[in-house]
Amino acid sequence: MTDTVVFDLDGTLLNTLDDLTDSVNFALARQGFPERTIDEVRRFVGNGIRLLMERAVPKNISDDEFDTCFKDFCDYYKAHMEDKTLPYEGINEMLESIKKQGFKTAIVTNKADFAAQDLCRRMFGDNIDVIVGSSESRPNKPAPDGVFYALECLKSDVQNAVFVGDSDVDILTAKNASLPSIGVLWGFRDREVIETAGAKYIVSTVSELENTLISLKNGKK
Repeated sequence: MTDTVVFDLDGTLLNTLDDLTDSVNFALARQGFPERTIDEVRRFVGNGIRLLMERAVPKNISDDEFDTCFKDFCDYYKAHMEDKTLPYEGINEMLESIKKQGFKTAIVTNKADFAAQDLCRRMFGDNIDVIVGSSESRPNKPAPDGVFYALECLKSDVQNAVFVGDSDVDILTAKNASLPSIGVLWGFRDREVIETAGAKYIVSTVSELENTLISLKNGKK
């Protein structure tokens, strides 16, 4: 019986793309580098903010130039990460509903831990039990370490948990943790990416996600 849901954050629960794009372009502009489109940033996200910026900056810049650009990004994002970011429609209602039905909930994200903790507490309150952001103490997804840490905090077993995400990184994380995965289609990747990655279930709406979770809880999938 599934009683624990581990969620990705960006592109799954929160639409963070506008604030990430604004922060990337602020940092690039400060260094006189070409800015990036929102679709480019969409493709760059998923593996943490350092890799996001490594993908966004021009090739062959110096280490000092990159470090300055990365610091500008972090400073700007800390101050502006809630300017445009909101939960996807129906997410808070879904979280409240599954909590009432006895699910334990966690978020495991490659977003910097400072941002993950702040955003999740403000956006979701008590509907998320454990938040695990990117930290130097453990490798990022698709390594399963963050998932195992979250399950340990929740006193949950792998056999009773499911991972929900919007990207190939999330589906691979679930595989590496030996969890079934649910891929969502409202996030930063398209169906082909999620299918190719091997998601066990794919949902296109938040209500479909909730119904899938309830079916898993009741042993019907």
